[in-house]
Amino acid sequence: MTERQQQRRAASTRNRDAGGGPAAAPPETTGRRFPVPGLVGPVEILIDRWGVPHIYAEDRLDAFLAQGFQVARDRLFQIDLWRRRGLGELAEVLGPDHLEGDRARRLFLYRGDMRAEWLAYGAETKDIVTAFVRGINAFIDWAAEDAETRLPVEFGRLGYAPARWEPEDVVRIRTHGLQFNVAQELERALTLRDLGEEAESFRSVREPETGPQPFETELIDRLSDDALDVFKLAYEPVALGDAAASVGAAPSGSNNWVISGSSTETGRPILANDPHRMLTLPSLRYLAHLEAPGLSIIGAGEPNLPGIYIGHNGRVAFGLTIWPADQEDLYVYELHPEDPDRYRYRDDWRSFTMIEETAPVAGGGEAVHVLRFGVHGPVVHHDAGRGVALAVRAASLEPGTAPYLGSVAFFDSADADDHHRALRRWSSPPTNQIFADVHGRTGWQGSALVPRRRGWDGSLPVAGDGRFEWEGFASLEELPSDRTFATGWFASANENNVPDSHDSGELSISADWFSNARARRLQRRLASGESRSVDSSWRLQEDAANEHALAMLERLAPVEVDAAADIWAELRAWDGVERVDSRCALVFQVWQRRHFRPWLVDRSLARAGCSAEAVRRGRHRLLRDDALFSDLRPDLRMLDRFDLAEPADLELMAEGVAETLEAALDEIEGLLGPNRSGWAWGELHRTRLRHPLYASAAPGQPEWAALPEVPRAGSGDTVGLAGYDAEFNAVMGSSFRMVLDVGEWDESRVLNSPGQSGDPRSNHYADLQPLWAAGTGFPLLYSREAVLEAAEERIRLSPR
Repeated sequence: MTERQQQRRAASTRNRDAGGGPAAAPPETTGRRFPVPGLVGPVEILIDRWGVPHIYAEDRLDAFLAQGFQVARDRLFQIDLWRRRGLGELAEVLGPDHLEGDRARRLFLYRGDMRAEWLAYGAETKDIVTAFVRGINAFIDWAAEDAETRLPVEFGRLGYAPARWEPEDVVRIRTHGLQFNVAQELERALTLRDLGEEAESFRSVREPETGPQPFETELIDRLSDDALDVFKLAYEPVALGDAAASVGAAPSGSNNWVISGSSTETGRPILANDPHRMLTLPSLRYLAHLEAPGLSIIGAGEPNLPGIYIGHNGRVAFGLTIWPADQEDLYVYELHPEDPDRYRYRDDWRSFTMIEETAPVAGGGEAVHVLRFGVHGPVVHHDAGRGVALAVRAASLEPGTAPYLGSVAFFDSADADDHHRALRRWSSPPTNQIFADVHGRTGWQGSALVPRRRGWDGSLPVAGDGRFEWEGFASLEELPSDRTFATGWFASANENNVPDSHDSGELSISADWFSNARARRLQRRLASGESRSVDSSWRLQEDAANEHALAMLERLAPVEVDAAADIWAELRAWDGVERVDSRCALVFQVWQRRHFRPWLVDRSLARAGCSAEAVRRGRHRLLRDDALFSDLRPDLRMLDRFDLAEPADLELMAEGVAETLEAALDEIEGLLGPNRSGWAWGELHRTRLRHPLYASAAPGQPEWAALPEVPRAGSGDTVGLAGYDAEFNAVMGSSFRMVLDVGEWDESRVLNSPGQSGDPRSNHYADLQPLWAAGTGFPLLYSREAVLEAAEERIRLSPR
């Protein structure tokens, strides 16, 4: 055994022990055999000690069929719920409470030409998806032979059986995509209407900093905050009781970076990726390794999709973060004064397209979903009384935009140049794509289906009368990219990274980007000269420094307070790192979001000249709930309205800080008790994962209903993101992350918490949560030799 193999085996043993739970028996004694219809030849699946399936097939499509079979073994309840949610079929099994959500999601199904849809991804994609779906159905059919013991326990508790899949189910569903610009458009328009342009700058930072396009007040005056309720419902996760199941969309961000080999310790490139999504049980991603003639891929993907989209193919490593390109627009239709089923378009009154779909409902009976469409897309709001309707045009409803499926083109990338060309197949979600090959070549490409808008930028709702139309989409070559990395590295964190040289007037990519706090921290760390290795990149993914918190406290440095002076002094001396044991992190988060921000908003609106009535109508939009993905830039902008060199402003600010800080300390005392020596961020800020069937603790629940609480460092402002809800439950972050050692693949590291399986009976249901809590990972084994060393189960599939 080589020294490298000995080191890897030792690391594997340490990580296994940290993960807890008994080890499975060797593969020779745990082998299972399944006859599977549709296979061309035999398939071997080796499950390593961390639950990752390594699939070895003699036929390329057999590998994807086997992946579907294994995913169903591990995640059947999750993917069945995902399918039913996306197709608008939840009421069929969960009852009439889900009818409104079903109707909303049916509005956003792909309804275009299916031939164009399949060809948009490449000639082989339909065959790959068909094989994957056959594998899912093969497991469903096998489990149905003894449903009581073979099906996951959730089906028995909810009283229904999983449905068989069609290949079209995979591509027609679009509501698990990640485009939410229309909500920003409406909020921006209503804030401008109610409070004015300066107040809008306190709500959201536009980049580039140009004034919003003119909009037609008369139509906007007919709208209210609830105008997008149907749209938002379409994208909400499934609720079972009062818990969200691990399907559906939520705000999503990420960090990624790629370091050129010339800047690393080994001379090989490093690619790191830690996507930030809702922390759920099971997780939202699934690790897999597929080997077949002409196919060799390993990494993570959505459990409901074939293949992977973050990982490598033995030649090229690839990763992504959300790149918030504006792929949606909100169109305001003027309704005919005498016939609300018609709307003005150009010089005519057009009739809405109406589709009626009948669906069964659990408990008996049927429901008829009436779906309305305009020339631009689904109608999400129709108010005959006010004579107005809203339609959404979304790039995600174009052919080839099923989220993440464009990654099929990555599987065969020969090198970085070939991979760059393959990105032409990627349309959705909009992403920062990074890549590195074994020859040392690297790259970044902004990848999205970006609409062309002439004379308007898409930042506000527009009239749907034909004056504001998309004029096709930008080509990949028109979007920003970098293949040279003058610094030796490239990093992204959802910030505005469009180069100054880009002509936003010619092609507006977006006005709504995430906070730049994480990006600034990444740039600072990567440029610091510290070692650049797999280990250092792994540690960087956990960085808990809040740069914008320090910027806010720096602006407030002249402020002195008498009340709570000791705590204020602590905050002013704080290093900004939101450690689990940090009292300052606790105080800052409670104070800034729940107490200081409302005070600051009220004083800033007063300085902007907003009337009391205007504030009453629009204040709530500035009190944004951004704790999942924080953005303190508007708060910093509001602080800049005060000149603390002026005695009057300094006195006012001191009063505000003292008043709100005392209120925050009172709140913390109510939450954690009066003993301030025991106050720490991790005492309040924790991840509390519960199975969606058991939203709240109650007597008699099974052991698997909830996992141990995990104290979390960081917040929605930090590289190691840990966004939280109103109860300080850290519900957002990177349950999956990866650092790839390009070319020495077995030295790569990965994590997918709480476990690879969603079946509570599995040893891999929650075995990775202790690793996640400890901030460690496990090797992403790629070579056959390394996989055999770590394998604990062998499954054989054979043709039937």
